[in-house]
Amino acid sequence: MTKMAQPILFPGAQLDQARHACAFLNGEEEYRVLLPFAKDGVDCAGKAVHFVRRDHHDHDIRRLAAAGIGAAEAPRSGQPELRVNTEAYVRDGEFDQDRMLQAFERIASDSVNGPYPLSRIVCQMDWASQHPACIDELIEFEARVNHVCCHHGDAVICVYNLAEFSGGTVTGLMRTHLMAIVGGILRQNPFFAPPQEFFHELRRRRSLPTAG
Repeated sequence: MTKMAQPILFPGAQLDQARHACAFLNGEEEYRVLLPFAKDGVDCAGKAVHFVRRDHHDHDIRRLAAAGIGAAEAPRSGQPELRVNTEAYVRDGEFDQDRMLQAFERIASDSVNGPYPLSRIVCQMDWASQHPACIDELIEFEARVNHVCCHHGDAVICVYNLAEFSGGTVTGLMRTHLMAIVGGILRQNPFFAPPQEFFHELRRRRSLPTAG
């Protein structure tokens, strides 16, 4: 990790060297669990970056402001930074892993060169349930994000609603995140595969002949 970062405390465990986690949350539970995470980052002079649903944008701005994250000065300070998740992740119906990895790298670079030393990034991932053709690419991308997080102190939490994804997708997501938030509790994920191992498994599966 190129930037020194203090561990981030959660109920159950903490994010330390591994700062990329998945969270299986929905509705008010998401705000209850993740608003304190974002507020603590701001209190530590960091930046709150949220990828949100378009129809949740104004609501999320209000919830963040009520938690003390951004207010009248937000347009001037750039805090918090909200991006519409569908616009960020999908272009012309396609999900481009490389483009999104570059986006995360830019956020990390902005942390190095800008006024905020670190970012805490929350990504609402419901968009993927509306683009099933992107799921395999998304799971591979999630594994690749671990490489980015190994070199930066920024924390990334990817939020999924279990009701919107198949069991196979959830299994893939569990293979790509060392830490998982389930029931509001952060836990080390026993199903996690380090990226090198995961990509070996992926190449092996793709080399198998398809039934037909």
